Order: sequence, then structure tokens, then C-alpha cells
Amino acid sequence: MYLLIVTGLSGAGKSLALRCLEEQGYFCVDNLPSSMLQEFVNTCKSATPAIEKAAVTIDSRESLLSHTSAAIAAAFDALDTPYEMLFLDTRDDVLMKRYNEVRRRHPLGEAGDAATGVKRERVFLQPLRDRANYILDTSDVKPQNFPGLIAKVLPEYECKCMTLLFCSFGYKRGVPVDADFVLDMRFITNPFYIPELRPLSGLDETVKSFVLGQPSVAPFFDGIEQMLHTLIPLYEEQDKHILRVCFGCTGGRHRSVAAAEEMARRFIDSGMHVRIYHRDLTTEASDIRERFSSD
Repeated sequence: MYLLIVTGLSGAGKSLALRCLEEQGYFCVDNLPSSMLQEFVNTCKSATPAIEKAAVTIDSRESLLSHTSAAIAAAFDALDTPYEMLFLDTRDDVLMKRYNEVRRRHPLGEAGDAATGVKRERVFLQPLRDRANYILDTSDVKPQNFPGLIAKVLPEYECKCMTLLFCSFGYKRGVPVDADFVLDMRFITNPFYIPELRPLSGLDETVKSFVLGQPSVAPFFDGIEQMLHTLIPLYEEQDKHILRVCFGCTGGRHRSVAAAEEMARRFIDSGMHVRIYHRDLTTEASDIRERFSSD
């Protein structure tokens, strides 16, 4: 049996993630106290037929049961089944907006206040975040895009090989909080200011050729590729299964997309397990159409 523990900030999408996992065949339970984890595992194993993969959410509400982060971690370590942890994170400004929109009380806030609740929750959850196998930034993820994001970011549980996740993003929407490496592609001439390239993206060959053909780009990519090949074995020694390399540009549609695609191609050619995620590709396309619709 394989167990996925989903944790993270209140309002970051844990319940939504659990629904996505349920659709992928996981047996799911929301807000399970950590003290009941082993009992839950035993129940899954004794089921007929036995449950092969399960997911539970465990979060800061444990503190309301007088459980500490150390006690939660100890419950994880005592499990007699393989498990991994998915931590959902979100920028504070997005969490504030979500709480204000739905007028929800924060479980750790003073009188339900979201600002004090988020601050306390980050402190409480930091030891769990440090242990997480996968960290996912949901700041700019729409509910309808959640299933695809979970599938892209979370490797198949049977696969224990290192997975490289190459992500593109736009600085105008913030740096991904789950990034292991952030690489700024704004030193390259921006295709946005070339009218015939503006409506295209880094997935189009003309934009790729424009970006990759600039003199400084090949040496930059060669250096990044060499660095990653050096570091990957060291991360594997630390039992890290996914490495997130994020390329950023202004909007997240041209330079960063072409960069992520090129680096992914290089590592696919070398036999690595690679995934690609373009966070702001479609959002920036909508912004461009709106800005230039009157032209």
C-alpha cells in the first residue's frame, strides 16, 4: 500500500486536491487526525480487496487537538507503509483574498482573523513543509485546472526515480513558491515587442528560434545543464524525487516557455524523467488579446 499525505495552508486547495486524487483512484479521507493514521492504514490493508493507494489531508487543525508539529511527524515516522507528503502552498496575498471573498474564519486566527491565522499557520506547518516530497504553489491555479496540475507535478507513486519539472512563469504574477531553482530569462530580447511574434508563444518554432538564436542563450543553457547534472545525484542521495526548475520572464508566455521547453528537451534526450508545466501561458495570452483587441 502507498499513502499520500496532503497538507499545507488553509485555503491552498487541500480538499480540491483530494477530490482530484479520488478521481485518480485514491481512497481519500479529509482531515484525519495524525494519531489515527496507523489505524487507517491497517483498515486499508485489511479491506477486501486491499486498498493499494490512499490519500489523507492532515493540517494545522491538529493544533486544536493539542498536537505539535513534532508529534505529527512522529506519527508519520511510525507508519509501517510507504508514504509521501504533498504540501500545498499559496502566497499570503492570495490567501487573504480567498478568505475575504468567502468570509471564512481561519482555524488558527484570533477570532477567526485570516491575517493572524496565516502567520501562525506558517510557523506551525514549516517543519512539515521541510519534510514534504512535493511542494505545489496553487496561488494562480483555477479550480478547473487543478486536476491537470496535480497530474503534472505529482509523479506516479510507483516511480522512485528522479523527476525534473521544468516550469515557466511570469514575474508579473509572482515567483512560484514551490521552486527549487529560479532562472531569470529577462536578459533576452523580448519577443513581445516584435508584432509578428507577440500573439505566438514559446511553443511556436518561430519564437523558439528567436529566443534560442540569441548569442548569450546557448552558453547559458550549457551552464545550467551542467550544473543540474552535477546536482541531481546529490539530491537523489537526500531521497529527493522531484526537482523544480522554474524559468521566468515578464509575462510567462515567450522567453520562459521557450527556455523550459529547450531544457526539457535536453534532459529527455539524456534519458531523464521530465515533466513540463507552463503556469502563465494561457493567462498571458488572454491578457495580450485584451490589451491589443482594439489594434
